[in-house]
Amino acid sequence: MASSLTTLFTHDNWSRDEITGGTYDELFETTFNTAPVEISGFSIMNRGLKITETGIELYPDRFRVIAGFFAPGRQEVRPGNTRAARLCLRICQLDEQTVVAAIREIEARYSDQYPNLHDIFIEHAVEATSHIDLGMEPSMDRRLLLGALFTREYSIQASSVCNPSAVLHPVQDGSGDAAFILSIRCIGGEHFSTIGFRTGRISPNGGVTIDEVGSFPRIGRGAPGLHYRSVFETKLAEFGHHREDVAFVLGSLPAQFYDAEFNAHLGTLADIQRTQPQVLILVSRLREIAQSSYGVDFPGESSISERVLWPRVAAESHGIEDARFVRFMDESGDITYYATYTAFGGTSISQQLIETKDFATFNMSPLAGSAAYGKGLALFPRKINGQYVALSRSDQETNAITFSDDLHCWKKYQHVQAPIEPWEILQLGNCGSPIETKEGWLVITHGVGAMRAYSLGAILLDLDHPQRVLARLKEPLISPREDRRDVYIPNVVYSCGAFAHNDTLVLPYGSADETISIATVSIDQLLHVMRTNP
Repeated sequence: MASSLTTLFTHDNWSRDEITGGTYDELFETTFNTAPVEISGFSIMNRGLKITETGIELYPDRFRVIAGFFAPGRQEVRPGNTRAARLCLRICQLDEQTVVAAIREIEARYSDQYPNLHDIFIEHAVEATSHIDLGMEPSMDRRLLLGALFTREYSIQASSVCNPSAVLHPVQDGSGDAAFILSIRCIGGEHFSTIGFRTGRISPNGGVTIDEVGSFPRIGRGAPGLHYRSVFETKLAEFGHHREDVAFVLGSLPAQFYDAEFNAHLGTLADIQRTQPQVLILVSRLREIAQSSYGVDFPGESSISERVLWPRVAAESHGIEDARFVRFMDESGDITYYATYTAFGGTSISQQLIETKDFATFNMSPLAGSAAYGKGLALFPRKINGQYVALSRSDQETNAITFSDDLHCWKKYQHVQAPIEPWEILQLGNCGSPIETKEGWLVITHGVGAMRAYSLGAILLDLDHPQRVLARLKEPLISPREDRRDVYIPNVVYSCGAFAHNDTLVLPYGSADETISIATVSIDQLLHVMRTNP
């Protein structure tokens, strides 16, 4: 490909003349003269590029039901508190014989579906009554009945499954096959989203299979939140608080700390708050930020496909969406799995970070900085030149690169790709974390064009200077089929992350925000097509 195809956007307010290595028109001159080949819900733009459809298609399963926490009254439109206190009082007034009979009936009806039914009820009882004086020490059966009254069943896939992301499994058996984990956005009733998982394998010759799904989906047990001092500092600075005030209020808190240490520290500020109103405001904001951090633990006997990440904080009150998982290797070779995701609060969105080693214990925490605004942050799988790197689309239109010394704060970004072709002219974005190849960082992108049609594309970034675009596909890699408009969301194909196994790119994608399929393509062939100027 012509050397002029290397681009570098260096300003937030870029123009056609602010591109290094050639004029705007020269940089995007190439054409592929491709012809579409239709397969399984999308069209392939293929010029000497074989894209293999695996035949895998995952459909929403409305029988995937979990038992979630339910606060009577909280779901009502009119303002007011929940009815928890009145409900607890009525339960406490029942005689023990009635309580026992009621809980035995509930057990008989639901135990087959929920092997951990008692654990669910006890956790929900604790959550419901933590701030309520029951006036008595309830028996175990009464606690279970209290928990049952604060529980409801929810079909996590009642509407659709979509926006998948795939990474290599943390445990490999050495058989030659590579195991992987597929994260899935599950959309249930009221368009409420959760994150679920499936597992699968890819053989040395590129054959992909998906394992059977576990029978008992579950949402895990809440755990203390892990907080990051830098997030508090960055967010408070964005609110306009002076650095000296922030430093004073945060005091001697370390770089990382848990809920107990945080609450103990705020207790030391109680007397100061009465005389210094600015401290009162800061403490209130500290509590708001802290509420977005939490942990989730799943029992070891549960399979990964049974684990569901369920919204737990106000920022996620209307769902969690579009997890972009990445297998991250630090300088010592240690592996951690991270995922950025969108927290939807009903009228607001924010980006959060998932951290896990084993997909059994998870930590969720907020991201900070202007480059983490909106949606679509995707982490690179390792540091570059000593810094963390991520793809960003905080301006909602262009693909950008952001660097940071801190995994949780992303303050500045550089544009790298503008929407110029008709199929991407409305906006661009990434489809997950970049994949390292011998020629550069391969990024699967998405573009939105007329009729809000989503298509997938690709760009290649320089390994050492990822703000430089080395190559790109002028035409879409995957586009929606024209004859599939009578679907949940017409004209959409979308992915949140692919992975590489030898020369095979394993690309899961959602079609019509309704089903999930998996395609594969030779990485060498894809790079050749991207770099070849016909």
